[in-house]
Amino acid sequence: MPVRSSLDPLSISAVPPRLEFMHVSTAPRLGRPVSVIGLGTWQLGADWGDVSETDATAILEASVQSGVTILDTADVYGDGRSEQIIGRFIRSHPDIFVATKIGRRVPQVPENYTMANFRSWTDRSRGNLGMDTLDLVQLHCPPTAVFENDRVFDDLDTLVAEGAIARYGVSVETADQALAAIARPGVASVQIILNAFRLKPLDRVLPAALAAGVAVIARVPLASGLLSGKYTTETTFAENDHRTFNRHGEAFDVGETFSGVDFERGVAAAREFSGLAASVGLTPPVAALAWVAQLPGVTTVIPGARTVEQARSNASAGSVEGLDITPRVVELYDEYFRAEVHDRW
Repeated sequence: MPVRSSLDPLSISAVPPRLEFMHVSTAPRLGRPVSVIGLGTWQLGADWGDVSETDATAILEASVQSGVTILDTADVYGDGRSEQIIGRFIRSHPDIFVATKIGRRVPQVPENYTMANFRSWTDRSRGNLGMDTLDLVQLHCPPTAVFENDRVFDDLDTLVAEGAIARYGVSVETADQALAAIARPGVASVQIILNAFRLKPLDRVLPAALAAGVAVIARVPLASGLLSGKYTTETTFAENDHRTFNRHGEAFDVGETFSGVDFERGVAAAREFSGLAASVGLTPPVAALAWVAQLPGVTTVIPGARTVEQARSNASAGSVEGLDITPRVVELYDEYFRAEVHDRW
């Protein structure tokens, strides 16, 4: 069962007045508390337009000053750039929990999930991050057959026993993959897309994770920015932004871009969500993040941020109390998205 307490931010003056403290949460298999709002760092590496290292470091610093204690990255974000920036940052912030991901440096076919590759990938991440033992290594959305392979999880257990990694988890595309992972006794965490436009994990994944003591890391919580309420049907994105080049799944699973929903329908639904957020006195992104963070079974939520202001705003969602908007969120989902996405992932 998640345990929540309060963690004073390092600098109250550095964050918006609304943030008085950041809730923290844990799960038995994770073994340590983390902030309920973390920071996803895909955008610090690539695929969201250009972010300088100076800006990336400022975003990391603003997040940590606002109470964030968990950073999520991957070895392929900018071909290691995201890990390297985080590695330099955590030299002066050694208590930050870093979750990285492996498995997408080669084609995602089952035969590539070998001990030799696991050793190579984790050694590379250890070098990038400057860590002898990685806090959390997640298989990065592997094919379904990998979840059924006992040898894969035996190999990961070996890496834990050897001290290369402290614990392991999986990042998944589908609810069925999440359930298969939760059934594995060594899996500490499951990372899954979960937001107001993608509700399937509420059906079975969150209850199963809660019962098993597995941490749930909710990714894409703002539906690639749709739930910020700032986009119109005329909004465009940079050519090297996945919201341009993966709009229809051209590069990777389309569910990773706008949560797989039609952009125009997403804009319309986000407009309604913005009204819902206003009715409870919150901005749309803060309401969206706080709602996910308060779902039973969710351990942490990992929005990205491209500016210091976004990082601080996102973190402020970790101080919101008692947000009860689930019935209206479900109504919006049923109206706009259930038929389109619920059975797909």
